[in-house]
Amino acid sequence: MTPRTATLLVLLACGQPALAQELPRATPEAVGLSSERLARVTDALQAHVDSGDIAGVVAAVVRHGQLVYLEALGHQEIESQTPMREDSLFRMYSMTRPVTSLAVMILWEEGTFGLDDPISRYLPQFEAQRVFVDADDPRMDRRRQRTGEITVEHLLLHTSGLGSRGSSIYRAEKVRLRSIAVEQMVDNAARVPLFEDPGTRWRYGISTTMMGRLVEVWSGLPLDEFLQARVFEPLGMTDSVFWVDPSRADRFGPVYRPSPDGGLSPVAIEQVPFTDAPALIEGGVGLVMSTMDYLRFSQMFLNGGVLDGHRVLQPETVALMTVNRVPDALMPIGFGRPMLGTGWSLGFCVVMDAEQYAYSVSDGEFWWDGSAGTRFWIDPVEDMVTIVNAQVSPARGDGFREEFKTLVYDAIVGDADEGVARHGKSSAGPR
Repeated sequence: MTPRTATLLVLLACGQPALAQELPRATPEAVGLSSERLARVTDALQAHVDSGDIAGVVAAVVRHGQLVYLEALGHQEIESQTPMREDSLFRMYSMTRPVTSLAVMILWEEGTFGLDDPISRYLPQFEAQRVFVDADDPRMDRRRQRTGEITVEHLLLHTSGLGSRGSSIYRAEKVRLRSIAVEQMVDNAARVPLFEDPGTRWRYGISTTMMGRLVEVWSGLPLDEFLQARVFEPLGMTDSVFWVDPSRADRFGPVYRPSPDGGLSPVAIEQVPFTDAPALIEGGVGLVMSTMDYLRFSQMFLNGGVLDGHRVLQPETVALMTVNRVPDALMPIGFGRPMLGTGWSLGFCVVMDAEQYAYSVSDGEFWWDGSAGTRFWIDPVEDMVTIVNAQVSPARGDGFREEFKTLVYDAIVGDADEGVARHGKSSAGPR
């Protein structure tokens, strides 16, 4: 038994997890939303369940700090006909990244490091890292000298030159496995060349897991312990974990994938399931969370770094974290095609031009999603947080997330007829 497993078993033996803390509740009308129009949101999500796009879903809306919509529809598990619950747990995948970015910026506020610090100062494995000669044909025997250093900000912005965990070369070199410790993953990432020199391209990848390791180096604590002490406990996030222990297992279902017969079939994305304690505590994609926990995390950002009297960040740091910082020369960002009107901040995707989006958003809104069908949006203009969580891969689910967001914004009283002009809807928007 490893020391980490022993520690987790001791924590498990201490008793059941506390109930998640809810946000204050109000009627939709009390915050400028229409109950009748929100009912259309529920109908649309139920239609996606009925048509087999998703097995089940939990969706929520918070406006002016008050929870006005929370619906659990469909099934958490189809085979056992287990209903989806408001407190069901979801694999967050990439929605883990903003949480790890928060941990990084907590330590930055304390003067632990500078954003322009080279990461080799703290992770010397990266001192001699090289670069692939051809990023489109990455081969271990074709590499060149690196120009420039990876900085902390490069990791936060995904301009480090590190690649995606799903890239063919990373898979071949076994860079990322849930069965290895994060120290080994960092060594593996440093051993494989970069795809390009730092600061020369936006490439979404494993940078945030490297940041998670830096949190450990800077704080002297494992990432999960740091998050528990500095984020989850202060914010009342009682269902944010890196594995689903037996006390939570009845609230956790499989990921589903469309099957050839038109239905949904369970699919195992990870070799080490989230019901087992992993060796890899991963800041990039490792968290499992409830919808309520992510609402509380998001509301803290919307509040300028504070929730229920617990200040996690200063307002100036929140402002720094939630505006585009990708240089003009590296824009537009994207995944094989441009995400027009979109930038990247120190932890979030940022709406720079709402007219470029294919669904309702506001300029200055910051958001992101996960590869198993989760997504959140934090909108300072409308003072609103919206979240929709399912477990489906590929994550699109016939556009259930985008439709949800647009219908919620159509429910803003007095704004329904103006929504297209104000928030923008075009076919050129992000995925």
